[in-house]
Amino acid sequence: MDIKEIKEKVLKAIEENKKLILKAGQEIYDNPEFGYKEFKGTQIVANFFKNELNLKVEEKIAYTGCRARTNEDVVGPKVAILGELDAISCSDHADSNELGAVHACGHHIQIAGMLGAATGLVKSGILKELDGQIDFIATPSEEFVELEYRTKLKESGKIKYFGGKQELIYNGAFDDINMAVMFHALDLGDKKVLTGPVSNGFIGKTVKFIGKEAHAGSAPHEGINALNAAMLAINNVHAQRETFKESDRVRFHPIITKGGDIVNSVPADVRMEAYVRARTIEGMIDANKKVNRGLIAGAYAVGAEIEITELPGYLPILRHDSMEEILEENLNDLGLKDYIIKGGDFTGSFDFGDVSHIMPTLHPMFGGINGALHTRDFKVVDEEIAILMPAKALALTIVDLLYNNATKAKDILSNFKPAMTKEEYLSFIESNDKTIKA
Repeated sequence: MDIKEIKEKVLKAIEENKKLILKAGQEIYDNPEFGYKEFKGTQIVANFFKNELNLKVEEKIAYTGCRARTNEDVVGPKVAILGELDAISCSDHADSNELGAVHACGHHIQIAGMLGAATGLVKSGILKELDGQIDFIATPSEEFVELEYRTKLKESGKIKYFGGKQELIYNGAFDDINMAVMFHALDLGDKKVLTGPVSNGFIGKTVKFIGKEAHAGSAPHEGINALNAAMLAINNVHAQRETFKESDRVRFHPIITKGGDIVNSVPADVRMEAYVRARTIEGMIDANKKVNRGLIAGAYAVGAEIEITELPGYLPILRHDSMEEILEENLNDLGLKDYIIKGGDFTGSFDFGDVSHIMPTLHPMFGGINGALHTRDFKVVDEEIAILMPAKALALTIVDLLYNNATKAKDILSNFKPAMTKEEYLSFIESNDKTIKA
């Protein structure tokens, strides 16, 4: 079968099953769950793999999440298509549940698109024409939130890392994968797809300021005000902002999760969560040192103690041009040539960045939505562009990679040098897993 015929069959299968694909996406949207709590979402995806595509499913791949494999008897490169399961907290969104959870980052779109690509590749009957393997993976816990909950999971031995793809790299789920692709949603105005995005990475942290309680009205002189320590600490970081290189795109954004116990007692236990983001690993490390210096100085100024728990965050996402070129050809063939934005600069972070340091990856952003990510305004306005178009584009890209003895995939892999080996990656993130006391 020639490649044109294969691609036509894939597109036809997606079109014929689009109601089924969109229904699955809606079901994920209607059941939003935070990271490492995606039990319903995992089951929805697993049932789709089993009941609609007749695939065997491995569940609980990283506490939650699931994976389906195809072409297991074929010798050749393996490509994984990923989709993320977790929701965010945005209680002001009209569709948020009683916990404030809602898919206002579009992860339900990713899952539907991944299932759409799987549907096209499996139901078209063309897998036997490809000289490689394809895995479909619903990954957990991309949003780096609910740190206290994840700390308890870690302490009980249920997870090692807070990010789902970190956990999958650590537990060996990516060991037999050579290349990985996925997509994200973004409001692109009158455009429909953005290719080649780059992003910041970050180091996460929880901070505990330890003061001394005292009656706030009659004996404040006997206390040590941990809330004052926290406020000084934040201002200390602000005072260093001009020392951050513009090219590093540094961001520091803290929240105080506990400001004290009662109003009439000097706050002795104040908690903070924060990220330190930057465009490069070197920038992350440099900015993090300055942030920690400011936090410690805030505690020292009022005589408080401080505990800073560093948490391995995500790495900056890398662009792999050889993968982008194949995607762009398929976008053109899908009629999107005049609707493409080439290159995107994001100061947010994706845990897919960690994967991009180890293997060739692809992470375009598709439109079809209105409103900024993580806000009450986020909504899907065009499911064809948001879900079905990326399903088609990624499926066709995989066909190109694995057709004709997987020539294109092998060429990319033969010229690819990872920014980090798995061992180097794990060593680096482990170096960011520590507690500092002062």
